[in-house]
Amino acid sequence: MLKPASVDAGPPTGYRSFMDRELAELASFAEELGQRARAETLARFRQGGRVEDKAPGGMFDPVTEADRAAEQEMRSLINERFPSHGIMGEEWPDQPGSSNYAWSLDPIDGTRSFISGLPTWTTLVALLKDGVPVLGYVDAPALDETYVGFAGQAIMSCKGERTTIRTSGCTSLAKARLSTTDPALFDATAAEAFERLRSSAQTVRYGHDGYAYARLAGGSIDLVVESGLKPYDYNALIPLVTAAGGVIADWRGVQEYAGGKIIAAATQELYDEALGYFEALA
Repeated sequence: MLKPASVDAGPPTGYRSFMDRELAELASFAEELGQRARAETLARFRQGGRVEDKAPGGMFDPVTEADRAAEQEMRSLINERFPSHGIMGEEWPDQPGSSNYAWSLDPIDGTRSFISGLPTWTTLVALLKDGVPVLGYVDAPALDETYVGFAGQAIMSCKGERTTIRTSGCTSLAKARLSTTDPALFDATAAEAFERLRSSAQTVRYGHDGYAYARLAGGSIDLVVESGLKPYDYNALIPLVTAAGGVIADWRGVQEYAGGKIIAAATQELYDEALGYFEALA
C-alpha cells in the first residue's frame, strides 16, 4: 500500500468551479506560460533546427533552440508577473524566490520526439508550494491538447473545449495499458523487472514521455513506469495524476520522487500490483 510522504484578483473564467481562488488564478497563469512556450516551440517544430547534445560521450541528451527560447519566455513572464516566485527549469540555473511558491519548467519534455517530428512532446509547468507540487499543467502543442490538475480536479482542453477527466479505474495488470518512455533507460535488473511487468500487461506503448501521464489522467493509459526522471520531468505530473484520481509514487511505495523512479497508476490496486515488481529494486 502507498505510504505517506515525508514531504489578487477573482478566479479566472476557466476555473470558476474551483474553490481555491488563488490556485485558480495561478492555473490560468500556467496556461499563459504554456501559450508563451507554444509560440516558440510550434514555430520551430519540423523545421530542422540545430540540435545539441548536452551529454556528449554518454546517452544522447538533445537540446534545441526551441527548448531554450521557450524556457526563457516562461521565465520572463514569471519574473514580470510574480517576481517573488522561484523558478526551476531544465535549461537554465535555478532562480530562488522570496515567497513560498516556485515554478518548475520543462519547455520540451520529449525532445527526441520533437526532433523526430513526432507530435507527442509536451511542455510541463508545475507550481510548488513550500516545495510540494500543488498544480500541474501539461501542454501538447502539436496536438492542441492541454491538461491541468489541482485542488482535486483535472481538466483537459482540446481545440478550446474543456472536459473534466478521470483515470480509467483499471485495477488489474492483466487488463492494463502500460507505457514507458524507453526500456533502454532501465538498468539491467530493472529491465528484467519491466519485462516481467510488460509480459503481464494487456498492451504496452513506448516513447511518449510526459504525454503518457496526461493520457493516464485522461483514462486511455492505465500504468506508467519510469526510471531516471528529474524534478522538472515529474513535478507537473504529480498534481495532474492525483487530481484525476490516480496514484503516483516511487518504487518503494512512498511519495518521495528524488530518485526519479516513478510508478503512476489509474488506481491504488493497480499501483500496488506494479509495485510488487520493483519494490525490491528501490
